[in-house]
Amino acid sequence: MDELPAFIAVETGDDGDLPLSIAWTLPDGRVKHTLIQPDDDWLDDELVSLGAYSLEELTSMGVSPLDVIRELETDHFNATLYTAGVGDDEAALSRLFETYGLDPFVELAPAESLYGGLAPGDWARARGELFGELGLEPLRPEEEIQVMLTLHQRLQELD
Repeated sequence: MDELPAFIAVETGDDGDLPLSIAWTLPDGRVKHTLIQPDDDWLDDELVSLGAYSLEELTSMGVSPLDVIRELETDHFNATLYTAGVGDDEAALSRLFETYGLDPFVELAPAESLYGGLAPGDWARARGELFGELGLEPLRPEEEIQVMLTLHQRLQELD
C-alpha cells in the first residue's frame, strides 16, 4: 500500500478562525482528534461563537492550544498536510500559532491536488456523496478525516 498522505481538518466557530476542534491522520491511518481549550485572548469578544460547544465543555475536555501545537509538531514537523478547506484551516492554525508568537511549521494544500487525474469538481462531488453514504457530518474534523481517508483509498483502488 502506498504511504498515506497526511490529512488535517479544523472545526471553527462561526467567525471562521476560532479553532474549536482539530483532527489529523498519522502515517498508519489512525486519526488524532481533540477539542481545543480556547485561549483567554480568544474570548475577549462578547460575540465569540463556540459553535455546538459550551465554554465549560471546551475547557474541561479540550487540550491547550500549545499542547495541540506540540502534538502536531511531533507528528508532522515540516510536512504538507492535505485539507478540504485550506483557507479556513489556515486561518484557524494561524490563530493557534500566533497565540504563542510561533511560525507555522506545516504547509496546507488542497486534498484534491493529490488526484491529478480527476476533472475539476470531481473530488469535491465524491467527498459530498461519501458524507451522505457514511452518514457523517462535514463540520466534525474527525468525520472529515474519515471521509478523506475513505475517498483516498477508493481513488487509489481506481489507479
